[in-house]
Amino acid sequence: MDKSLKIEIPVKMLLNPVHFFSLGFGSGLTPKLPGTAGTLIGVLVFILMPDMNWIAYLAIVICAFLFGIFCCQYTAKSLNVHDHPSIVYDEIVGYLVTMFMVPKDWVWILVGFILFRVFDILKPWPISAIDSHVKNGIGIMLDDLIAALFSLTIIQAAIYFL
Repeated sequence: MDKSLKIEIPVKMLLNPVHFFSLGFGSGLTPKLPGTAGTLIGVLVFILMPDMNWIAYLAIVICAFLFGIFCCQYTAKSLNVHDHPSIVYDEIVGYLVTMFMVPKDWVWILVGFILFRVFDILKPWPISAIDSHVKNGIGIMLDDLIAALFSLTIIQAAIYFL
């Protein structure tokens, strides 16, 4: 078992606003499948986001990504573990990237969820290389960004051809 999985995360960490975001509003503290729980929070955020033009959506996602570099690094440093499974803010942002310019339809929401989780879990190259070699907050966020871009590409191709 990975050493990082043995580190218990005190719930009181959620009182710190930065940790609250990094830990996916508490979803990262679930004992099983915290990445999936974090992605489900991403689904909820996507559904609750008001309809907006693509420029506004992209601006929000870029800001969320940049904020994620800071907050994920901060929490990783506090835990003394790079990319602890409880750090799931990257999954939330990754899902939002996956859903860029995708209709808010339950089929696409589900397809985006499944594709993003598959790429995030399997980590094909170059995701695996980034996950292994890029450290700190940028590494935590970047592997999920690439997984999201893979997912987004497939969804956009499906939308175009269907």
